[in-house]
Amino acid sequence: MSQNNFPKLHNATWPGIVGKGPDSEPIISFDEMLQNTANAEVDGVKFDGVDIGLFDPHIDLEMDDDGVKKLADKVSALDLNIGSVVAPIWGGPILGSKEDRATYLDLLEKSCKLAKKLRDIGVRPYGIVRIDTASSPEMWAKDPKGSQKIIVETLKEAAKIAENYGEKLAAEGEICWGGMHSWKIMLETLESVNSPYLGFQADMAHTLLYTLGYNYPEHRLLPEGYDWKDKSVWKAALKEMTDALRPWTIDFHVAQNDATVFGSGSHDKTGRHCLANDPNGKLDIAEDAGYWLRNENGELTKAFQHICWDGCMFPNEVMSKQDTWNNILAALISVRDKHGWKA
Repeated sequence: MSQNNFPKLHNATWPGIVGKGPDSEPIISFDEMLQNTANAEVDGVKFDGVDIGLFDPHIDLEMDDDGVKKLADKVSALDLNIGSVVAPIWGGPILGSKEDRATYLDLLEKSCKLAKKLRDIGVRPYGIVRIDTASSPEMWAKDPKGSQKIIVETLKEAAKIAENYGEKLAAEGEICWGGMHSWKIMLETLESVNSPYLGFQADMAHTLLYTLGYNYPEHRLLPEGYDWKDKSVWKAALKEMTDALRPWTIDFHVAQNDATVFGSGSHDKTGRHCLANDPNGKLDIAEDAGYWLRNENGELTKAFQHICWDGCMFPNEVMSKQDTWNNILAALISVRDKHGWKA
């Protein structure tokens, strides 16, 4: 058994909400997601914590200090920490109106404020505030240069807000967000904002779609009609992408993907999350995670203290089985065994 105790292993609670709702399946409660996490165990190893979405019905962004304390106590009682949190900024698309951008920054500030309170209580020893542009690639494409200018200006303001609360923001590289929908545009956005308070959140499922050029074919790294049996081509593409984005990466999602897109409920199509042991999954999870967790010389970056499983839009029946979470935990353990450290 590996002796590594870092990075810490987290499960995400927002898959109980994302892709669920009126035109899909019922939402899975925060308490149930917490319990599924706490109950998982593989050879005596358990999850260390959860990453949470700061949105209804799981979390009230406007909760008072008593509510924050109750949340911290509930998670701590299960011997779990809280790590990264997702800011619910979608009510204010950056590429909307001035009022929309004001809403975006207001929701971001409330998220940073709540994140700091959890940190001050002691239940959140590490982690970032996750963001996106809340705007579609189609909206971005109407005026790419103008869109980038607005996005960069807004994210510079957002980074200043994060700094005020001692937080860092991480932009999730996902093909459904304008200004973040290709690996090169994501890199341009990060470099243009150029703030130590804005970094990149790499999700293994979403970044796989970057290499296929979904929503931006000019930036694809894998050839049309790529045969996944030829792993050398995939490894070369993965290396090019990770060499570019790794220096910015401050948060990491372990995930699996079958190289297709999927959306459900109100969620736009993005990289399909597959179960960790899905036979159609294209990723060698433990090996491919190393491209993000180690630098070009093969040395561990130790750029973040925890890693998180993110798997959204699975059927509720799948998410109610304990085996699902045990298999996910096993995948995270395999990453830590291969790329972790003792501290």
